[in-house]
Amino acid sequence: MTTVVAVVIPCFCVKDHILDVLTRLGPEVTQVYVVDDACPQNSGDFVSERCQDPRVKVLRHTVNRGVGGAVMTGYAEALRNAADVVVKVDGDGQMDPCLVPLFVAPIVKGQADYTKGNRFYDLAQVDRMPTMRLVGNALLSLVAKLSTGYWNLFDVTNGFTAIHAKVLRHLPMEKISERYFFETDLLFRLNTVRAVVVDIPMDARYGTEISNLKIHKILLEFAGKHLRNFSKRIFYNYFLRDMTVASLELVAGSVMLLFGLLFGGPRRIGRGDIVDRGDALFVRSRRIDIGAVLRVIGRALPDQRLLGAGMVRREEDGRALGVRHRGVDHVAHAGRGHRRDGEPALAVRQGAQVRREHGAAPAAA
Repeated sequence: MTTVVAVVIPCFCVKDHILDVLTRLGPEVTQVYVVDDACPQNSGDFVSERCQDPRVKVLRHTVNRGVGGAVMTGYAEALRNAADVVVKVDGDGQMDPCLVPLFVAPIVKGQADYTKGNRFYDLAQVDRMPTMRLVGNALLSLVAKLSTGYWNLFDVTNGFTAIHAKVLRHLPMEKISERYFFETDLLFRLNTVRAVVVDIPMDARYGTEISNLKIHKILLEFAGKHLRNFSKRIFYNYFLRDMTVASLELVAGSVMLLFGLLFGGPRRIGRGDIVDRGDALFVRSRRIDIGAVLRVIGRALPDQRLLGAGMVRREEDGRALGVRHRGVDHVAHAGRGHRRDGEPALAVRQGAQVRREHGAAPAAA
């Protein structure tokens, strides 16, 4: 059975590139939908006059709806004409139409429901990407992983995609963002229907076109939409569909985290906070007394050498124990007994006990 492959090409100010894109589409493509999104260059009329390919059909918007709106118009037309796989290719020449078979193959083989390009697979090709685009894509991909739930994907804003028609019919087309958030929002919707998404390696190609995307204008909008999708994804997948003990643990953990942030947040610790009393350590004021901390550690580890320069002294049963650090040579004093590096601590204690029994006074610290 022959797979019906449809290609959707949104057009907005791509008059200089669109004909070249159309001529490079291979024979595996059955239908082509060029969507003129109220283009000021009248790209739709230009294609109708210059392109003689019978597969090409021009669709027009009277009002600009953005790239997402144009793509979904093409999706709807492809579904009406019984397409099996729908591929989206931009009309600006940045995407090689010869790669269409690579995007379609995993879907036809049942290995994926949705495929998308990834310009970051080949690290040698990454150097060709403008620095601002590289940084922006990296940050967007990180945030999109949280909101979409697809942790193994990258280059989420890549517009070279293919989707199985059966999956496309399950998506709420009227709820998907129509403008620059389209690709990311589509991934979120795919996650809600548990679609399998696969990255397809592709080279980065850049022309002379100027992006209409203004970061300062869409930053807050994108942040709000990512937060919305993240919240919905957690609710849909972990409470509405698959509520388990882990779902309850998520709620409990979130409550405890919030409580800790509100009532147990970090406080400045100053001098006098730590008071050395026996084996206890009391926090009382606002700065850490390092000496008190070291003394407590010394009591907890009575026969350990201090790892570092200097000396730690502690009181133990009326005797003074000094531990010195001098390169690899350590000497410990306990009463009148001496222990050199490698000598068991038990022998020193036994020596001190014998001297006490014979009336010997312990050495002063």
